[in-house]
Formats: sequence, C-alpha cells, structure tokens
Amino acid sequence: MLTSEQRAQYERDGFIVIPGFKSLEEIAALRRRAEEIVDAFDPNESRAIFTTKDQESTSDAWFLGSDNTVRCFFEEEAFGEDGQLRQAKALSINKIGHAMHDLDPVFNAFTRDPKLAAVARDLGLERPQVWQSMYIFKQPGIGGEVRWHQDATFFDSDPITVTTFWFALEDATIDNGCLWAEPGGHRGPLRERFLRHGDRITMEKLDSTPWPDDSTAVPLEAKAGTLVCFHGLLPHYSAPNRSPVSRHAFTLHATDAGSRYSPRNWIQRDASFPVRGFS
Repeated sequence: MLTSEQRAQYERDGFIVIPGFKSLEEIAALRRRAEEIVDAFDPNESRAIFTTKDQESTSDAWFLGSDNTVRCFFEEEAFGEDGQLRQAKALSINKIGHAMHDLDPVFNAFTRDPKLAAVARDLGLERPQVWQSMYIFKQPGIGGEVRWHQDATFFDSDPITVTTFWFALEDATIDNGCLWAEPGGHRGPLRERFLRHGDRITMEKLDSTPWPDDSTAVPLEAKAGTLVCFHGLLPHYSAPNRSPVSRHAFTLHATDAGSRYSPRNWIQRDASFPVRGFS
C-alpha cells in the first residue's frame, strides 16, 4: 500500500499524510452517524467536558466509564455562567469516544478497511490491536486546544508500538485548528504516562524535555478524506478553533500484539470484549 518513499518519510519524520484515502461517501456516512449519536445524547445525563488541561483532576467517572462504550463530551467553553449551553447541543460537543469502532456498525465499517489494514502492516503493526476511537468536532468558535502530547502517554507498551490513524472529515487548516507536529520528534523520549488506578488517574512525569514550539513544529493541513498516520512518540498538538468553520476528524489508536500492553493504561479489554484489529 505505502510506497518506499512514504515508508522512508515515516521513519524520518514520524508521520505521513495520505490525501484522498477515504471517499466522500464514507465520510458522509460517518458524519451522519455522529450526528445521530449527538442528537440522541441527553445533556442531563452528563455535562462532562473534555480538556487536556489538568487531566488528573478532570478525568471523572463519565470519562473513565467511556473506555469501552460510546459517550459524548462537551467543549470547555460550551456552557455559560448560568450553567446553560451557550449554543445548540450539536455545536457544543467536543468529541464522541471511545469504542465506536467496535460497538457501532457504521464506525466499524469505516475502521475495518482492507486499505487501512495494509497501511498498518506497512507501518510495522504485524498484529494490530485497535484500542480507541474518537470522533472530534473542533467546533466553530469554541473548539478547544489539545495541548502538546505524545499518544504513547495514553497507550504505553514495551516496546512502544502505538500508532495513530487520523482522518480529516472536513478540510483541516491553520485557521480552524489543524494538527501541528515536530518532524523527527518521535526519536525523543516519552515525557509522561497517563496511569489508571481503579477510579483514579495520575500523570507520571518521565522526562523534562521541553515541548516543541513554532520554530520546529509544522502544520499538517489536510483536505477532507486525508489520512494522517503518526508514531506514538511524535509530539503534536492542535490550537483552539476561533474560526466560523468546524474541523471534524476521526482518529484510531492501535498497538501491536507483539508488544506488552501496559496493565496500567486507562483502556483495558478482557475475553468478554476482546480487542480487535483492522480486519
């Protein structure tokens, strides 16, 4: 599936950008299903927000219970001082997570794609295990910042094999909060680990290497249908979306079964709900 040049770029930079990977029809089906999930969600069930700031204290029961089900999370700025939504519910949701790829037929069909399985093999995942899916809205005007991080923080394994598959469902630009990454940054250390202890989360600091800045980071602008793949150690972030245009995306995180998946990672599976690959 991948060319020798793409493989070399991935080894060098820690990421590759593949335009036109998903069709407009596939994107439309996923977006319709996401809209249905949000429409059925009752805000009175939970007003949990998703934020990457102080994740130890903001990882509440609603978040921890989303590991192997499907739940909605609000944007940080969704509510006014009176506790009411400042805009329509459909424009207030930050993301849906975290097991749609296994529990929802439309998300399952999008994930179990022979082309995607081939890309995963070419990136070194001989026996991929897909642990998490997220539908990210990046709402217009209030889309929250996702701070600099490495995905291996949340999916630690020995050796580190977590690989991210990020699909642009709308055009992602600098204006509406596209991804930024540090080329070659995947050769640096793992800086922190997100650890679960029953109903409690801690963030273990491992290395004091500073995060990148605009002098070394590059924007990964992407047209709808583009697939961005990146290494679990690659530092990346996305800025707030203050534009009038949303930036929908879908992302999957997978490790290789040949590595030892940490029992302290926040998402776990057992025989009653086994982790699966791309086929």
